[in-house]
Amino acid sequence: MDLTAPTGALAAAAADLVRLVPGKLIDPVLSGVLLTATAAGVELAASDRERTARVACSALVHTDGQVLVPAKPLAETLRALTAPEVRLVVEGNRLAIRAEGARFALPLLDHALHPGVTQVTGPGGVVSGAALATALSTVASTAARDEALPVFTGVRLRSEADRLVLRATDRYRMAIASLPWAADGDIDVMVPATLLVEVAKQVSGVDRVRLLVAPNQFAATWGQTLVTTAVLDGSYLSETKLALSDVDTKVTVDADALAAATRRVALYSDARGVVRLEVGDAEVRLRATDQNAGEAEESVKATPTGGRTSPSYQSRYLVDALRPFAGRQVELAIQPGMRATVVTAVEAEEVELRYILMPMLPPKA
Repeated sequence: MDLTAPTGALAAAAADLVRLVPGKLIDPVLSGVLLTATAAGVELAASDRERTARVACSALVHTDGQVLVPAKPLAETLRALTAPEVRLVVEGNRLAIRAEGARFALPLLDHALHPGVTQVTGPGGVVSGAALATALSTVASTAARDEALPVFTGVRLRSEADRLVLRATDRYRMAIASLPWAADGDIDVMVPATLLVEVAKQVSGVDRVRLLVAPNQFAATWGQTLVTTAVLDGSYLSETKLALSDVDTKVTVDADALAAATRRVALYSDARGVVRLEVGDAEVRLRATDQNAGEAEESVKATPTGGRTSPSYQSRYLVDALRPFAGRQVELAIQPGMRATVVTAVEAEEVELRYILMPMLPPKA
C-alpha cells in the first residue's frame, strides 16, 4: 500500500474513527484501524465486535492495498503533523508515515484476523443532523452510566408517524425528545448512549443523517462515515408507566434565572444536594438547609397557575433539567406528593423536548 493524502483530512478521519470505536486494549486486533486503499481513496475501519465504524477520506493512491495498524498511535501521529500532505507506505513489516523531514513507523498487525465492518440493511429514515444532535445532547445525558444496569444505559429511538422520538432514563429522571424525520419504515431500538453522545458531536453540522435498523443491529450514516452497534433491550422504556395526569400546579419561569438561583442555593443544601421549590403568587422561592452549611433562600419571578404544590429536587438534576432550555421560558407541570414534574419549553421548537424529574423528600429543617 502506498498513498498520499491531505494531512488534515486524514487526521480528522482517524480521530473520528477512534472516538466512535475506542477499541479494546486487551486485543491488539480490536484496537487497530484497518486501512484500505483503492482508486477511490482510502477507507479507515474499526471494530470491537459489538461496535464498528468506517470513515472514507480522499487520497492519491499509488499502490492499492490493505493493512491493519494500531489506531490511537496513528491518529495521534497524524494530529501532531503540520505538513499539508502525508504519505503512508508499507515498508517491510511497518507502515511508514512520511512527512517533510520526518518518518514514523507503525507495526503491521494481521489484518486477516480483523472482523471488518458490519453492513446493516433494513428500515429506517433520515433526520437533520443539527436536530438529532440537539435531541441527543439532552436525552443521552440522562441515561445511566453504571454498566451493572445495562438496560438503563441506552437511548430508545422509536418512530411515531412523522416524528422520531428519543427516550432515556437513569430511574431518577427521564428525557424525551421528538423531531421530524422522513421514514421508509418503522424503527424501535435501544442504542448505547455512550455511542450516541459521540454521534451527536459529529453530526451537529451535517444536513442529513440516515438511521437504519436490522435484527439486533443499529446503524447511522452521514457524509463518508458509517457506524454500527449491537442494541440493548429497551422495550420497557416508556413514560406511559409514569403517572403524569395529576398536575395541580403549573409554573412559568425563566430557565436561566431558576438554574442560576438553584446553583447558589444548593451551596447550602444537605448531603443529598436537595433544594425545596416553594410556589408563591408571583414567584418561586428556593430554599436549602444543612446543619453544618447553614441555610439559604432565593426568590425568582414566576407565573404560577393552579395550586401551590411545593416539591423538593436534587439540585444537580434540576439544573440538568433546565440546561437544555437555556435562554427560554419553561413550564414546570408539578404533581402533588412524590410524583414526577414535567419541564417543557413555553414556545414550541423543531425539537420538542420534555424533561421528567422525580422529586425528593424535603430537606430536614
